[in-house]
Amino acid sequence: MTDIILDNLKAASYSLPLIEESKIVSVLDSVADAIGAESESLLAANARDLAKMDRDNPMYDRLMLTRERLDGIAQDMRKVAGLQNPVGAVIDRRTRPNGMELTRVRVPFGVIGVIYEARPNVSFDVFSLCLKSRNACALKGGSDAYESNRAIVDLIHAVLRQQGIDEHVVELLPAGHEAAAELMRAVGKVDLLIPRGSARLIRSVREQALVPVIETGAGVCHTYFDSEGDLKKGADIIFNAKTRRVSVCNALDSLVIHKDRLPDLPELCIRMAGKNVVIEADEQAYAALEGSYPSELLEHATDDSFGKEYLAYRMSVKTVASFDEALMHVRRFTSHHSECIVTENEEKARVFQQCTDAACVYVNVSTAFTDGAQFGLGAEIGISTQKLHARGPMGLEELTTYKWLVNGNGQTRS
Repeated sequence: MTDIILDNLKAASYSLPLIEESKIVSVLDSVADAIGAESESLLAANARDLAKMDRDNPMYDRLMLTRERLDGIAQDMRKVAGLQNPVGAVIDRRTRPNGMELTRVRVPFGVIGVIYEARPNVSFDVFSLCLKSRNACALKGGSDAYESNRAIVDLIHAVLRQQGIDEHVVELLPAGHEAAAELMRAVGKVDLLIPRGSARLIRSVREQALVPVIETGAGVCHTYFDSEGDLKKGADIIFNAKTRRVSVCNALDSLVIHKDRLPDLPELCIRMAGKNVVIEADEQAYAALEGSYPSELLEHATDDSFGKEYLAYRMSVKTVASFDEALMHVRRFTSHHSECIVTENEEKARVFQQCTDAACVYVNVSTAFTDGAQFGLGAEIGISTQKLHARGPMGLEELTTYKWLVNGNGQTRS
């Protein structure tokens, strides 16, 4: 069955570059309208998925749809509809001495497959970005979200039929590991595969896939509070990065603090007690927090506390003796996603940004901003943590490649 679905996707992908931009905008706006009109059925399908998951599961929040979240998804879809279409944009143009004219232009990949976990909003994001960039998309969501994803794709298919567009430009693959394995082996049918989810999922796809893969998602995010960091800025940034939404990949996992600022650690952390954030602190940090941070929320760090993506109301604290030690600690444990320094020293900020190997490196800004919409991309298909092709939030432009158009008048090569 998966083979047939992928064949249909590949066939449908050839029609997408020929569709007028006004039609694409109309489809996306109509899907946004349908999200509001069909919110009851979408929430009912999502409730069936939620009923099968333990509320204490860190994935529960990612799985959950609400009216507010659906409104946000619809707004993001309208934003994507209004973005500039990158397909056909001229990247380079030159004429050779023999009169041969070369033009390098942006083109869609063709068929993009996305493997993701309990994130039904991803289905809408991937569809909107792929349609706008003229890519067909194969959606392989987790079985935990199958009811939600099925309802979403059915809604999209209904709009596509109304608009006279081949509904096979977006397909939901069956639940289960077999369909994922077929997608990873679909050489010649899938042009690019993007996994979104845990480090385990991404590693599995990277190791098994025969089609090209862009790694996204897993975020072990640090914030280093420097000896010259501003206390108010630091407290605000740490609180926001950790507690805004703990289940997302740009959430803070580890606070690194210069030893000279340990007296300020209670003030940096105290607001998080109101959110019941458990702190796993090394010995120096533990001593600085003991008596100032609730004892039931304070634990001794272990070797496993660092280099860990928590996706929960938990974080670690590491004490360092110098700026260089902070750089080395972040370098050792980074997942190459988002890293931050809080400092008023411009030279340290410059060195931190130059020497930290991550897709997004912040100075005095919360890592919560690593997001396609926040970067002005409208939405994102994921956060690339690798260095080939795309890095950071992947918006429309990152969903295109290019080709050379060569025109002449009978030129031949000797």
